[in-house]
Amino acid sequence: MLRTEYIATVAELMAVHEAARPERIAFADDDRTITYGALARTTARLAGHMQELGIEPGDRVLLHLDNRVEVAESYLAIPRTGAVAVCANPQAAPAEVAHILADSGARIVVTDPERLPVVRELAAGADLLAVIVVGGAAAAGELGYADLVGADAAQPPRDCLGLDDVAWMLYTSGTTGRPKGVYLTQRGCFWVVAACWAPIAGLGPDDVVLSALPLFHSYALVLCVLGVFAVGASERILPRFSVSDVAARLSGGPEGDVTVFPGVPTMFHYLLDRVGDRGLEAPALRLCVSAGAILAASVTERFEAAFGVPLLDGYGITETSTMVTMNWPTGTRVMGSCGLPLPGLTVRLVDPGTGTDVGHGEEGELWVQGPNVTPGYHDLPEATAAVLVDGWYRTGDLGRRDTHGYLRISGRTKELIIRGGENIYPAEVEEALAGAVGVQDVAVVGVPHPQLGEVPVAFVVPAGPEPLDHAAVLDSARGRLSSFKVPDRLVECRTIPRTGSGKILRFRLRQQLGG
Repeated sequence: MLRTEYIATVAELMAVHEAARPERIAFADDDRTITYGALARTTARLAGHMQELGIEPGDRVLLHLDNRVEVAESYLAIPRTGAVAVCANPQAAPAEVAHILADSGARIVVTDPERLPVVRELAAGADLLAVIVVGGAAAAGELGYADLVGADAAQPPRDCLGLDDVAWMLYTSGTTGRPKGVYLTQRGCFWVVAACWAPIAGLGPDDVVLSALPLFHSYALVLCVLGVFAVGASERILPRFSVSDVAARLSGGPEGDVTVFPGVPTMFHYLLDRVGDRGLEAPALRLCVSAGAILAASVTERFEAAFGVPLLDGYGITETSTMVTMNWPTGTRVMGSCGLPLPGLTVRLVDPGTGTDVGHGEEGELWVQGPNVTPGYHDLPEATAAVLVDGWYRTGDLGRRDTHGYLRISGRTKELIIRGGENIYPAEVEEALAGAVGVQDVAVVGVPHPQLGEVPVAFVVPAGPEPLDHAAVLDSARGRLSSFKVPDRLVECRTIPRTGSGKILRFRLRQQLGG
Protein backbone atom coordinates (compact mmCIF):
# COMPACT_ATOMS: atom_id res chain seq x y z
CA MET A 1 0.00 0.00 0.00
CA LEU A 2 2.80 2.46 0.86
CA ARG A 3 4.18 3.94 -2.38
CA THR A 4 7.78 3.98 -1.24
CA GLU A 5 9.07 5.25 -4.60
CA TYR A 6 7.78 8.68 -3.59
CA ILE A 7 9.77 8.83 -0.34
CA ALA A 8 12.82 10.47 -1.85
CA THR A 9 14.58 13.81 -1.92
CA VAL A 10 13.48 16.67 -4.16
CA ALA A 11 16.67 16.23 -6.18
CA GLU A 12 16.06 12.50 -6.72
CA LEU A 13 12.44 13.00 -7.79
CA MET A 14 13.44 15.89 -10.05
CA ALA A 15 15.88 13.64 -11.92
CA VAL A 16 13.18 10.97 -12.38
CA HIS A 17 10.68 13.41 -13.90
CA GLU A 18 13.25 15.17 -16.06
CA ALA A 19 14.02 11.82 -17.69
CA ALA A 20 10.49 10.35 -17.76
CA ARG A 21 8.22 13.32 -18.61
CA PRO A 22 10.23 16.41 -19.60
CA GLU A 23 7.37 17.88 -21.69
CA ARG A 24 4.62 17.22 -19.16
CA ILE A 25 3.23 20.41 -17.59
CA ALA A 26 4.11 20.53 -13.90
CA PHE A 27 2.57 23.83 -12.75
CA ALA A 28 0.66 26.61 -14.48
CA ASP A 29 -1.07 29.85 -13.57
CA ASP A 30 -2.51 32.75 -15.55
CA ASP A 31 0.96 34.10 -16.35
CA ARG A 32 3.29 31.13 -16.60
CA THR A 33 3.44 27.43 -17.46
CA ILE A 34 6.40 25.21 -16.63
CA THR A 35 7.16 21.64 -17.70
CA TYR A 36 9.07 19.08 -15.66
CA GLY A 37 12.09 19.46 -17.91
CA ALA A 38 12.08 23.24 -17.43
CA LEU A 39 11.43 22.82 -13.69
CA ALA A 40 14.63 20.81 -13.33
CA ARG A 41 16.57 23.59 -15.05
CA THR A 42 15.00 26.56 -13.27
CA THR A 43 15.21 25.07 -9.77
CA ALA A 44 18.88 24.26 -10.40
CA ARG A 45 19.49 27.82 -11.59
CA LEU A 46 17.63 29.45 -8.70
CA ALA A 47 19.42 27.23 -6.19
CA GLY A 48 22.81 27.98 -7.76
CA HIS A 49 22.24 31.73 -7.75
CA MET A 50 21.12 31.65 -4.10
CA GLN A 51 24.30 29.76 -3.23
CA GLU A 52 26.35 32.42 -5.02
CA LEU A 53 24.57 35.06 -2.93
CA GLY A 54 25.82 33.30 0.19
CA ILE A 55 23.03 30.94 1.24
CA GLU A 56 24.44 28.08 3.31
CA PRO A 57 22.88 24.76 4.36
CA GLY A 58 20.44 25.35 7.20
CA ASP A 59 19.83 29.00 6.31
CA ARG A 60 16.23 30.13 5.77
CA VAL A 61 14.66 31.76 2.70
CA LEU A 62 11.31 33.51 3.19
CA LEU A 63 8.60 33.39 0.53
CA HIS A 64 6.11 36.24 0.84
CA LEU A 65 4.00 36.34 -2.30
CA ASP A 66 0.62 35.34 -3.66
CA ASN A 67 -0.28 31.95 -5.14
CA ARG A 68 1.64 31.48 -8.38
CA VAL A 69 4.02 29.09 -10.14
CA GLU A 70 7.04 30.76 -8.54
CA VAL A 71 5.91 29.68 -5.06
CA ALA A 72 5.92 26.01 -6.07
CA GLU A 73 9.18 26.49 -7.95
CA SER A 74 10.85 28.11 -4.93
CA TYR A 75 9.55 25.45 -2.53
CA LEU A 76 11.45 22.93 -4.67
CA ALA A 77 14.55 25.02 -5.42
CA ILE A 78 15.41 26.14 -1.88
CA PRO A 79 15.95 22.61 -0.46
CA ARG A 80 18.34 21.99 -3.38
CA THR A 81 20.65 24.59 -1.76
CA GLY A 82 20.46 22.77 1.58
CA ALA A 83 18.49 25.69 3.01
CA VAL A 84 14.97 25.80 4.48
CA ALA A 85 12.00 27.33 2.67
CA VAL A 86 9.78 29.45 4.93
CA CYS A 87 6.42 30.76 3.71
CA ALA A 88 4.36 33.62 5.15
CA ASN A 89 0.69 34.36 4.57
CA PRO A 90 0.63 36.91 1.72
CA GLN A 91 -2.24 38.69 3.50
CA ALA A 92 -0.43 38.87 6.84
CA ALA A 93 -0.21 42.19 8.61
CA PRO A 94 3.25 43.85 8.56
CA ALA A 95 3.76 43.06 12.25
CA GLU A 96 3.20 39.36 11.59
CA VAL A 97 5.63 39.36 8.67
CA ALA A 98 8.18 41.19 10.81
CA HIS A 99 7.91 38.50 13.48
CA ILE A 100 8.36 35.68 10.98
CA LEU A 101 11.32 37.40 9.32
CA ALA A 102 13.04 38.03 12.65
CA ASP A 103 12.17 34.68 14.22
CA SER A 104 13.23 32.61 11.22
CA GLY A 105 16.39 34.61 10.63
CA ALA A 106 15.74 34.45 6.89
CA ARG A 107 18.69 35.58 4.75
CA ILE A 108 16.76 36.04 1.46
CA VAL A 109 13.19 37.18 0.85
CA VAL A 110 11.30 36.30 -2.33
CA THR A 111 8.32 38.62 -2.82
CA ASP A 112 6.09 40.31 -5.40
CA PRO A 113 5.29 43.95 -6.23
CA GLU A 114 2.20 44.08 -3.99
CA ARG A 115 4.17 43.13 -0.88
CA LEU A 116 7.45 44.76 -1.88
CA PRO A 117 6.90 48.05 0.05
CA VAL A 118 6.47 46.17 3.34
CA VAL A 119 9.44 43.92 2.59
CA ARG A 120 11.63 46.94 1.77
CA GLU A 121 10.72 48.55 5.07
CA LEU A 122 11.46 45.36 7.02
CA ALA A 123 14.65 44.67 5.07
CA ALA A 124 16.15 47.94 6.29
CA GLY A 125 16.53 46.44 9.75
CA ALA A 126 17.32 42.85 8.79
CA ASP A 127 20.55 41.05 7.91
CA LEU A 128 19.52 40.03 4.40
CA LEU A 129 21.64 38.81 1.54
CA ALA A 130 19.05 39.79 -1.05
CA VAL A 131 15.45 40.64 -1.87
CA ILE A 132 14.23 38.83 -4.99
CA VAL A 133 11.24 40.32 -6.83
CA VAL A 134 8.81 38.14 -8.79
CA GLY A 135 6.79 39.66 -11.63
CA GLY A 136 7.93 43.24 -11.31
CA ALA A 137 10.82 45.63 -11.63
CA ALA A 138 13.61 45.30 -9.11
CA ALA A 139 15.14 48.47 -7.68
CA ALA A 140 18.81 49.01 -6.97
CA GLY A 141 20.04 46.36 -4.55
CA GLU A 142 17.22 43.95 -5.47
CA LEU A 143 17.23 41.03 -7.89
CA GLY A 144 14.69 40.02 -10.53
CA TYR A 145 13.38 36.47 -10.14
CA ALA A 146 13.01 36.03 -13.91
CA ASP A 147 16.66 36.93 -14.42
CA LEU A 148 17.78 34.26 -11.96
CA VAL A 149 15.71 31.40 -13.39
CA GLY A 150 16.51 32.50 -16.94
CA ALA A 151 20.29 32.19 -16.73
CA ASP A 152 22.64 29.42 -15.66
CA ALA A 153 24.42 29.86 -12.34
CA ALA A 154 28.17 29.49 -11.95
CA GLN A 155 27.69 26.56 -9.60
CA PRO A 156 25.25 23.62 -9.54
CA PRO A 157 22.83 23.08 -6.66
CA ARG A 158 24.34 21.32 -3.67
CA ASP A 159 21.50 18.77 -3.48
CA CYS A 160 22.93 17.84 -0.08
CA LEU A 161 19.77 17.75 2.02
CA GLY A 162 19.00 14.38 3.60
CA LEU A 163 15.53 12.92 3.97
CA ASP A 164 15.45 13.72 7.69
CA ASP A 165 16.89 17.22 7.45
CA VAL A 166 14.49 20.16 7.77
CA ALA A 167 13.46 21.34 4.29
CA TRP A 168 10.43 23.53 4.96
CA MET A 169 9.21 25.60 7.90
CA LEU A 170 5.64 26.84 8.11
CA TYR A 171 4.32 29.16 10.79
CA THR A 172 1.28 28.37 12.87
CA SER A 173 -0.07 30.44 15.76
CA GLY A 174 0.61 29.14 19.25
CA THR A 175 -1.50 29.32 22.37
CA THR A 176 0.64 32.21 23.54
CA GLY A 177 -0.44 34.14 20.45
CA ARG A 178 3.02 34.17 18.84
CA PRO A 179 3.34 32.23 15.57
CA LYS A 180 5.60 29.17 15.85
CA GLY A 181 7.80 27.82 13.07
CA VAL A 182 7.02 24.13 12.47
CA TYR A 183 9.86 22.05 11.04
CA LEU A 184 8.97 19.73 8.15
CA THR A 185 11.28 17.17 6.54
CA GLN A 186 11.37 15.62 3.09
CA ARG A 187 10.72 12.18 4.60
CA GLY A 188 7.72 13.41 6.58
CA CYS A 189 6.07 15.28 3.70
CA PHE A 190 6.74 12.71 0.98
CA TRP A 191 5.66 9.92 3.35
CA VAL A 192 2.20 11.55 3.44
CA VAL A 193 2.18 11.50 -0.37
CA ALA A 194 3.21 7.83 -0.30
CA ALA A 195 0.71 6.83 2.41
CA CYS A 196 -2.26 9.06 1.57
CA TRP A 197 -2.41 11.02 -1.65
CA ALA A 198 -1.05 8.34 -3.97
CA PRO A 199 -2.68 5.15 -2.61
CA ILE A 200 -5.91 6.55 -1.10
CA ALA A 201 -6.75 9.47 -3.40
CA GLY A 202 -5.12 7.70 -6.34
CA LEU A 203 -3.06 10.76 -7.29
CA GLY A 204 -0.90 9.89 -10.28
CA PRO A 205 0.86 11.24 -13.37
CA ASP A 206 -2.36 11.44 -15.42
CA ASP A 207 -4.10 13.74 -12.94
CA VAL A 208 -4.73 17.45 -13.43
CA VAL A 209 -5.24 19.24 -10.11
CA LEU A 210 -7.06 22.56 -9.83
CA SER A 211 -5.99 24.34 -6.64
CA ALA A 212 -7.12 27.56 -5.02
CA LEU A 213 -5.66 26.56 -1.65
CA PRO A 214 -3.25 29.10 -0.13
CA LEU A 215 0.24 27.75 -0.75
CA PHE A 216 1.57 28.93 2.62
CA HIS A 217 -0.57 26.22 4.28
CA SER A 218 0.83 22.75 4.95
CA TYR A 219 -2.22 21.14 3.28
CA ALA A 220 -1.42 22.92 0.02
CA LEU A 221 2.34 22.48 0.34
CA VAL A 222 2.14 18.71 0.80
CA LEU A 223 -0.70 17.95 -1.64
CA CYS A 224 -0.63 20.74 -4.22
CA VAL A 225 3.13 21.20 -4.50
CA LEU A 226 4.96 18.15 -3.18
CA GLY A 227 2.21 15.63 -3.98
CA VAL A 228 1.71 16.86 -7.53
CA PHE A 229 5.47 17.00 -8.03
CA ALA A 230 6.22 13.59 -6.51
CA VAL A 231 3.78 11.67 -8.71
CA GLY A 232 4.43 13.72 -11.87
CA ALA A 233 0.91 15.18 -12.14
CA SER A 234 -0.07 18.63 -13.48
CA GLU A 235 -1.60 21.51 -11.56
CA ARG A 236 -3.36 24.75 -12.37
CA ILE A 237 -2.72 27.24 -9.55
CA LEU A 238 -5.37 29.88 -8.89
CA PRO A 239 -4.40 33.10 -7.06
CA ARG A 240 -7.36 32.69 -4.74
CA PHE A 241 -10.72 30.93 -4.49
CA SER A 242 -13.52 32.32 -6.64
CA VAL A 243 -16.78 30.37 -6.85
CA SER A 244 -17.49 31.41 -10.44
CA ASP A 245 -13.92 30.79 -11.59
CA VAL A 246 -13.66 27.33 -10.03
CA ALA A 247 -17.12 26.30 -11.27
CA ALA A 248 -16.27 27.43 -14.80
CA ARG A 249 -12.93 25.60 -14.85
CA LEU A 250 -14.44 22.39 -13.48
CA SER A 251 -17.23 22.43 -16.06
CA GLY A 252 -15.07 22.79 -19.14
CA GLY A 253 -13.07 25.99 -19.14
CA PRO A 254 -9.40 26.12 -20.12
CA GLU A 255 -8.79 23.33 -17.59
CA GLY A 256 -11.66 21.15 -18.76
CA ASP A 257 -9.56 18.11 -17.99
CA VAL A 258 -9.39 18.79 -14.23
CA THR A 259 -9.54 15.47 -12.40
CA VAL A 260 -8.94 16.45 -8.75
CA PHE A 261 -10.11 19.48 -6.79
CA PRO A 262 -8.86 19.92 -3.20
CA GLY A 263 -10.48 22.46 -0.91
CA VAL A 264 -11.60 23.36 2.58
CA PRO A 265 -15.22 23.00 3.77
CA THR A 266 -15.98 26.67 3.09
CA MET A 267 -15.19 26.23 -0.61
CA PHE A 268 -17.59 23.31 -0.94
CA HIS A 269 -20.30 25.28 0.88
CA TYR A 270 -19.93 28.12 -1.61
CA LEU A 271 -19.86 25.81 -4.64
CA LEU A 272 -23.09 24.20 -3.46
CA ASP A 273 -24.68 27.61 -2.95
CA ARG A 274 -23.69 28.45 -6.53
CA VAL A 275 -24.97 25.35 -8.31
CA GLY A 276 -27.65 24.21 -5.86
CA ASP A 277 -29.10 20.74 -6.30
CA ARG A 278 -29.19 21.07 -10.09
CA GLY A 279 -25.57 19.98 -10.17
CA LEU A 280 -22.63 20.86 -12.35
CA GLU A 281 -21.29 19.07 -15.39
CA ALA A 282 -17.61 18.38 -14.70
CA PRO A 283 -16.59 15.89 -17.40
CA ALA A 284 -13.15 14.84 -16.16
CA LEU A 285 -13.51 15.44 -12.42
CA ARG A 286 -13.12 12.19 -10.49
CA LEU A 287 -12.46 13.29 -6.92
CA CYS A 288 -12.67 16.18 -4.44
CA VAL A 289 -10.92 16.21 -1.08
CA SER A 290 -11.48 18.37 1.99
CA ALA A 291 -9.32 19.13 5.00
CA GLY A 292 -8.57 22.05 7.29
CA ALA A 293 -11.83 21.93 9.28
CA ILE A 294 -14.72 19.60 10.04
CA LEU A 295 -16.95 18.88 7.04
CA ALA A 296 -20.61 18.24 7.89
CA ALA A 297 -22.10 14.98 6.62
CA SER A 298 -25.01 16.89 5.06
CA VAL A 299 -22.63 18.95 2.93
CA THR A 300 -20.79 15.82 1.75
CA GLU A 301 -24.04 14.13 0.75
CA ARG A 302 -25.40 17.19 -1.09
CA PHE A 303 -22.12 17.84 -2.87
CA GLU A 304 -21.72 14.27 -4.07
CA ALA A 305 -25.30 14.28 -5.37
CA ALA A 306 -24.80 17.59 -7.18
CA PHE A 307 -21.33 16.94 -8.64
CA GLY A 308 -21.44 13.19 -9.07
CA VAL A 309 -17.99 12.56 -7.57
CA PRO A 310 -16.73 11.49 -4.12
CA LEU A 311 -15.85 14.22 -1.64
CA LEU A 312 -13.34 12.72 0.78
CA ASP A 313 -12.83 14.29 4.19
CA GLY A 314 -9.67 13.97 6.23
CA TYR A 315 -7.99 15.31 9.36
CA GLY A 316 -4.52 16.74 9.51
CA ILE A 317 -2.36 19.40 11.13
CA THR A 318 0.87 21.16 10.23
CA GLU A 319 2.84 19.28 12.90
CA THR A 320 2.07 15.95 11.19
CA SER A 321 2.97 17.19 7.70
CA THR A 322 -0.83 17.43 7.29
CA MET A 323 -2.82 14.23 7.07
CA VAL A 324 -3.45 11.88 9.99
CA THR A 325 -6.71 10.28 8.85
CA MET A 326 -8.56 10.04 5.53
CA ASN A 327 -11.75 8.61 4.14
CA TRP A 328 -11.30 6.20 1.25
CA PRO A 329 -13.18 6.44 -2.08
CA THR A 330 -13.84 2.69 -1.99
CA GLY A 331 -15.29 0.44 0.68
CA THR A 332 -17.17 1.61 3.74
CA ARG A 333 -17.47 5.32 4.35
CA VAL A 334 -18.83 6.90 7.51
CA MET A 335 -20.31 10.29 6.62
CA GLY A 336 -19.37 13.00 9.07
CA SER A 337 -16.21 11.23 10.16
CA CYS A 338 -12.71 12.20 9.05
CA GLY A 339 -11.90 8.62 8.17
CA LEU A 340 -9.31 6.07 9.23
CA PRO A 341 -5.69 6.60 10.29
CA LEU A 342 -3.25 6.47 7.39
CA PRO A 343 -1.70 3.01 6.94
CA GLY A 344 1.54 2.93 8.90
CA LEU A 345 0.53 5.69 11.29
CA THR A 346 -0.18 4.96 14.95
CA VAL A 347 -3.00 6.92 16.57
CA ARG A 348 -4.18 6.92 20.16
CA LEU A 349 -7.07 8.61 21.97
CA VAL A 350 -5.94 9.37 25.49
CA ASP A 351 -7.59 10.75 28.59
CA PRO A 352 -5.71 14.07 29.03
CA GLY A 353 -5.95 13.79 32.80
CA THR A 354 -4.71 10.22 33.30
CA GLY A 355 -2.73 9.47 30.14
CA THR A 356 -4.62 6.20 29.65
CA ASP A 357 -6.27 5.17 26.40
CA VAL A 358 -10.04 5.62 26.22
CA GLY A 359 -12.50 3.10 24.85
CA HIS A 360 -14.53 3.16 21.63
CA GLY A 361 -17.03 6.00 21.65
CA GLU A 362 -15.27 7.82 24.49
CA GLU A 363 -13.67 11.22 24.05
CA GLY A 364 -9.90 11.51 24.28
CA GLU A 365 -6.99 13.64 23.13
CA LEU A 366 -5.52 12.54 19.82
CA TRP A 367 -1.87 11.39 19.97
CA VAL A 368 0.05 10.54 16.80
CA GLN A 369 3.25 8.62 16.12
CA GLY A 370 4.81 8.16 12.69
CA PRO A 371 7.41 9.34 10.17
CA ASN A 372 5.35 12.44 9.29
CA VAL A 373 5.53 13.98 12.77
CA THR A 374 7.50 17.24 13.01
CA PRO A 375 10.99 17.20 14.58
CA GLY A 376 9.83 20.23 16.56
CA TYR A 377 9.38 23.99 16.63
CA HIS A 378 12.01 26.50 15.56
CA ASP A 379 14.02 27.78 18.55
CA LEU A 380 11.28 26.70 20.99
CA PRO A 381 12.63 23.69 22.94
CA GLU A 382 10.08 23.98 25.75
CA ALA A 383 7.13 24.14 23.35
CA THR A 384 8.59 21.15 21.47
CA ALA A 385 9.02 19.14 24.66
CA ALA A 386 5.43 19.90 25.67
CA VAL A 387 3.94 18.29 22.55
CA LEU A 388 6.52 15.61 21.67
CA VAL A 389 6.56 13.11 24.52
CA ASP A 390 8.08 9.62 24.28
CA GLY A 391 7.77 9.65 20.50
CA TRP A 392 4.13 10.79 20.49
CA TYR A 393 2.84 14.10 19.19
CA ARG A 394 0.04 15.35 21.45
CA THR A 395 -2.29 17.24 19.13
CA GLY A 396 -4.48 18.91 21.74
CA ASP A 397 -7.53 17.92 19.65
CA LEU A 398 -10.31 15.82 21.10
CA GLY A 399 -12.03 13.02 19.23
CA ARG A 400 -14.01 9.81 19.37
CA ARG A 401 -13.44 6.56 17.49
CA ASP A 402 -16.16 4.08 16.61
CA THR A 403 -15.79 0.30 16.74
CA HIS A 404 -14.48 0.23 13.15
CA GLY A 405 -11.80 2.84 13.83
CA TYR A 406 -13.42 5.85 12.12
CA LEU A 407 -12.48 9.08 13.85
CA ARG A 408 -14.63 12.12 14.59
CA ILE A 409 -13.07 15.32 15.92
CA SER A 410 -15.30 16.59 18.70
CA GLY A 411 -13.48 19.57 20.13
CA ARG A 412 -10.13 21.00 21.14
CA THR A 413 -8.19 21.16 24.32
CA LYS A 414 -6.53 24.17 22.75
CA GLU A 415 -8.79 27.13 22.12
CA LEU A 416 -8.26 27.08 18.37
CA ILE A 417 -10.85 28.77 16.13
CA ILE A 418 -11.00 27.45 12.54
CA ARG A 419 -12.50 29.99 10.16
CA GLY A 420 -12.90 28.64 6.65
CA GLY A 421 -9.84 26.43 7.11
CA GLU A 422 -7.74 29.24 8.64
CA ASN A 423 -6.43 28.76 12.17
CA ILE A 424 -7.02 31.55 14.70
CA TYR A 425 -5.80 31.48 18.28
CA PRO A 426 -7.77 33.70 20.68
CA ALA A 427 -4.67 34.88 22.55
CA GLU A 428 -3.22 36.41 19.40
CA VAL A 429 -6.42 38.35 18.69
CA GLU A 430 -6.74 39.39 22.33
CA GLU A 431 -3.21 40.77 22.29
CA ALA A 432 -4.03 42.89 19.25
CA LEU A 433 -7.29 44.22 20.73
CA ALA A 434 -5.87 44.90 24.17
CA GLY A 435 -3.84 47.81 22.85
CA ALA A 436 -6.82 49.59 21.30
CA VAL A 437 -8.08 52.86 22.75
CA GLY A 438 -10.99 52.36 25.13
CA VAL A 439 -10.35 48.64 25.81
CA GLN A 440 -9.73 47.58 29.41
CA ASP A 441 -10.04 43.83 29.08
CA VAL A 442 -10.86 41.43 26.24
CA ALA A 443 -11.54 37.77 25.53
CA VAL A 444 -12.16 36.06 22.19
CA VAL A 445 -14.26 32.97 21.48
CA GLY A 446 -15.26 31.09 18.37
CA VAL A 447 -18.92 30.91 17.45
CA PRO A 448 -20.57 28.75 14.76
CA HIS A 449 -21.03 30.17 11.26
CA PRO A 450 -23.06 28.42 8.52
CA GLN A 451 -20.45 28.86 5.76
CA LEU A 452 -17.13 29.49 7.52
CA GLY A 453 -17.50 26.91 10.29
CA GLU A 454 -16.49 29.34 13.04
CA VAL A 455 -15.78 33.05 13.38
CA PRO A 456 -14.12 34.96 16.23
CA VAL A 457 -16.23 37.20 18.47
CA ALA A 458 -14.56 39.50 21.00
CA PHE A 459 -15.96 40.31 24.44
CA VAL A 460 -14.66 43.72 25.49
CA VAL A 461 -14.73 45.55 28.82
CA PRO A 462 -14.66 49.33 28.10
CA ALA A 463 -11.92 51.29 29.82
CA GLY A 464 -14.12 54.23 30.84
CA PRO A 465 -17.61 55.68 30.86
CA GLU A 466 -17.37 56.96 27.28
CA PRO A 467 -19.06 54.88 24.58
CA LEU A 468 -16.71 52.36 23.00
CA ASP A 469 -15.96 53.09 19.33
CA HIS A 470 -16.38 49.58 17.88
CA ALA A 471 -15.23 50.59 14.40
CA ALA A 472 -12.04 52.17 15.76
CA VAL A 473 -11.22 49.11 17.86
CA LEU A 474 -11.64 46.79 14.86
CA ASP A 475 -9.63 49.14 12.64
CA SER A 476 -6.84 49.00 15.20
CA ALA A 477 -6.91 45.20 15.07
CA ARG A 478 -6.73 45.22 11.25
CA GLY A 479 -3.41 47.01 11.49
CA ARG A 480 -1.93 44.12 13.45
CA LEU A 481 -3.81 41.04 12.24
CA SER A 482 -4.56 39.25 9.00
CA SER A 483 -8.10 40.01 7.87
CA PHE A 484 -9.47 36.55 8.68
CA LYS A 485 -8.39 36.95 12.33
CA VAL A 486 -10.28 40.20 12.90
CA PRO A 487 -13.41 39.53 15.04
CA ASP A 488 -16.76 39.57 13.30
CA ARG A 489 -18.15 41.73 16.06
CA LEU A 490 -17.55 43.10 19.54
CA VAL A 491 -19.75 42.37 22.54
CA GLU A 492 -19.48 44.79 25.44
CA CYS A 493 -19.52 43.32 28.94
CA ARG A 494 -18.79 44.43 32.50
CA THR A 495 -16.19 41.77 33.28
CA ILE A 496 -14.38 38.80 31.72
CA PRO A 497 -15.02 35.58 33.68
CA ARG A 498 -11.74 34.00 34.80
CA THR A 499 -10.46 31.27 37.10
CA GLY A 500 -8.53 32.04 40.24
CA SER A 501 -5.30 31.69 38.27
CA GLY A 502 -6.52 34.17 35.67
CA LYS A 503 -7.49 31.79 32.86
CA ILE A 504 -10.49 32.90 30.83
CA LEU A 505 -13.65 30.82 31.23
CA ARG A 506 -14.57 30.90 27.56
CA PHE A 507 -17.48 28.50 27.88
CA ARG A 508 -19.31 31.09 30.00
CA LEU A 509 -18.87 33.67 27.25
CA ARG A 510 -20.24 31.24 24.68
CA GLN A 511 -23.21 30.64 26.95
CA GLN A 512 -23.96 34.36 26.82
CA LEU A 513 -24.19 34.03 23.05
CA GLY A 514 -26.47 31.03 23.36
CA GLY A 515 -23.73 28.59 22.30
